[in-house]
Amino acid sequence: MDQIGFFLNASREISDENLIALAKQADDLGYHSFWTGESWGRDAFTVLTMVACNTDNLRVGTGIVTTFSRTPALIAQTIASLDILSKGRAILGLGSSGKVVVEGWHGVPFESPIARTREYIEIIRKALTGNRVDHQGKFYQMERFRMISPPVQNRVPIYMASLGPKNLALTGENADGCLPIWVNRERFPEIREQISVGAAKSGRKVSDITIAPYIFCYAANGPDDLAHGEQLLRAHMAYYVGGMGTFYFDSVSRAGFNTEAKAIKNSWESGDREQAARDVSDRMLQSIVVLGDAQQCRDQINAFRKAGVDLPIINFPHGTELPTISRTIAALAPKRNNISQSLI
Repeated sequence: MDQIGFFLNASREISDENLIALAKQADDLGYHSFWTGESWGRDAFTVLTMVACNTDNLRVGTGIVTTFSRTPALIAQTIASLDILSKGRAILGLGSSGKVVVEGWHGVPFESPIARTREYIEIIRKALTGNRVDHQGKFYQMERFRMISPPVQNRVPIYMASLGPKNLALTGENADGCLPIWVNRERFPEIREQISVGAAKSGRKVSDITIAPYIFCYAANGPDDLAHGEQLLRAHMAYYVGGMGTFYFDSVSRAGFNTEAKAIKNSWESGDREQAARDVSDRMLQSIVVLGDAQQCRDQINAFRKAGVDLPIINFPHGTELPTISRTIAALAPKRNNISQSLI
C-alpha cells in the first residue's frame, strides 16, 4: 500500500474538534502520518499529543521544530514523551528555520545552521538510547545527562527540512527522511542523488532515507471550485516565493522558474499581492502542486511517486475550507473505497 501523510497547521484556524475529526478520518482511511509545525501559533508537540490521544494508528510528526528553539536534551525528552504516549508513533522533524524567525522570534543568533543541526541530531540520538550523554562539541557541552524514560521505538525516525545540497547531504548522512517543500516533480531525481552523497559517507543506501515532501493539494468539486482552488494555490505560492525572504525564491529559481520568481517577488515587494499570484505560471502549478478532481489529484500524486517521492505529505493552501480538506483527504486515501468520501 502506498503511504501518504497530511499536514495541518497548529494554529486555531481549525477548531480542535474539527482537527480531531480530520485526524480520525485520515486514521480510518489508512493514512501514514499527521504532521504539524510551529510558527506563531501553538507548539507542535501539544497538538500532536492531542492527535495521538484520539487516533490509533496514525503516526504523529513534527514538521518542523527548529533546532534553535530548544536544547537537544529537551527535544529528546519531549519526543520520547510523545513516543511513549502514542505507543511508538512519533516522528521528529527538525529544521534550522531562518534568520527572521530564529533571531526575531527566539532571540538567539542564527549561526552555523548546518553544523549545529549535525551536532543536535548526534546528541538526540545518544540521549534517546537511554545511555549517559557526555558531549563536548562546538555548540553544546553536556555532562552526565541521562533520560530515565526512553522512547518506545528503538529508533525514533528523524526527518530534516532540507532543499539545498549541503542540507540534503546531511540528511543522507544522519537522518531517516527529508521534508522539502515547493519542489517541482522534475527535481526529485536530483534530490535523491544529493541525499545519496551523504548516505554513502555513513555506509547507508539512499533507499534508507524517506523522501517526504509537502505537496499542496486541492481536490475540486466542479469547475467553479477548481478556479477557486487554483486561486488559493497561486496566492499561497506567491506568498512563499515573494514574501518569505530569499530561501524559497532561490529554490524555485534554481528549479527553472527564475523568470516567474523575479516577477512574483517584484509584484510582492511593490504591494500588489494579486499580481504576484497571477505571476505564478501554469507551468509552476502543473509541476509543483496537485489540483483537479479526485481522479486527477490521484494521478498527479502518482506522478510524484514515479518521480521519486516515497511519502507524499499533502498540505492545503491558506483559505481552504474544511469540506475541501476532508474531500481531498478522502480522494487521496489508500482506503478511499471503504469509507464515505467526506466526514465534515
